[in-house]
Amino acid sequence: MSYTNGYNSNPHSHSNTPAPQDQNNNAAVKVQPLLCSGHTRPVTHLSFSNLLDDGTYLLISACKDGNPMLRSWLGDWIGTFLGHKGAVWSSKISLDTSKAVTGSADFTAKIWDCNSGEALHTFSHNHIVRSVALNPQQTPQYLLTGGHEKKIRLFDLGRPDAEPLLLGSRPDGLSCDGIVRSLVWDEGSGGTMGVSASEDGLVRWWDLRTLSQTGQLDLGESITSMELAHGGGTLSVTAGKKVHFLDILRQHPPVTVELPHPPTSASLHPFARDRFVIGSTNDPWVRVYDLDSGKEKEVYKGHHGPVLCASYSPDGEVYASGSEDGTIRLWQTNPGKSYGLWQTQD
Repeated sequence: MSYTNGYNSNPHSHSNTPAPQDQNNNAAVKVQPLLCSGHTRPVTHLSFSNLLDDGTYLLISACKDGNPMLRSWLGDWIGTFLGHKGAVWSSKISLDTSKAVTGSADFTAKIWDCNSGEALHTFSHNHIVRSVALNPQQTPQYLLTGGHEKKIRLFDLGRPDAEPLLLGSRPDGLSCDGIVRSLVWDEGSGGTMGVSASEDGLVRWWDLRTLSQTGQLDLGESITSMELAHGGGTLSVTAGKKVHFLDILRQHPPVTVELPHPPTSASLHPFARDRFVIGSTNDPWVRVYDLDSGKEKEVYKGHHGPVLCASYSPDGEVYASGSEDGTIRLWQTNPGKSYGLWQTQD
C-alpha cells in the first residue's frame, strides 16, 4: 500500500513561542502552536479543505521531499501519498474531500483517492508542474495544470486518456509569458471561470467553456503566489513586497498592502476579512496584518527557517504555516480559546 491510515508516533507536539507582540505592549496569552512533523524537506504549499458537515476539515501539504501528506483538522497525520519522484509544488483537496491533486517537479500531476491513498490518474507534462486546481463540481470533474511550460492545460477526469485542452489561442501555444505560479478555479461561477497568476506579473481570467482569456490585471512585478479565500470572492496575490486583494468577479478595485519584506504567500481570514497572514523568505517569523491599516497585528517565531506558505482554515480558527525547516505549525487565531487540541481550563 502506498498510504497508511493511522497516526504516526509523533503526529503533533506543543511548541512554545513568545507571546504576541501587540501594538500596545499588553501582556498577551502565551501562544502554543501545534508542531506537525514528518516531512524531510521544505514545505512548499499548504491547502485546507472546505468545512465538512461535522465542523472538521482536512489539510494537505506539498513538500520538496516528494511525499504530500494528509492531516486531520487536529494536525494528526492521516496518510502520505507515495508515488512522485520529485519535489511537489502544489497540492489541493476536492470540494467533497474524496480526492486530492498534486503537481510535481517530476513533470506530472496526480489525482489521489483520499480514502485509500491510491493514485487514480497520472498526467504527464514536459516540464515542472507548479500549480493544480480541481473544479468545484463532483461530476463531471476537470483538472487545471500549469507550470514551467507556460501552458495551462484542462484535463477531463472522466476521459483521462484523452488529450488535454490548452487555454488561450496564441500561435506559439503558450497561455502565459511567464511560469504559471498559481491556478484557482472559481467556486461561485458554476465552474466556468479559472484564474491564473504567473511570473510575467499578470493575473488572467479564463472562460473555461471557450478556453479564452476574458480579462487580465498587470501587477508590474513577478507573482509568487495566489490563493482564493475560503468562502470565495477574494484572491490574495503576492508580488514583490506587496499583497494584492482582488475581487474575483472584477467588480471592485484591488486593495494593495505594501509590506516591509517580500511575502511568500498570503491568506485572508475567511469570515472577518479584516486580517491576513503571511510568510517571508527573510526570516522564520509568521505575521498577521490588519487589512485596513496595513499594520502588523501579531508576529510569532516558531520555525527555524523561512516561512514558505501560510493559510487560514475554513472556519478561520486556525492558520497553518509551512517552512524551509520541513515542519508545519498550526496557530490559533484567538489564543487562549478552547479549540481542538488547545483546551483551556477556566
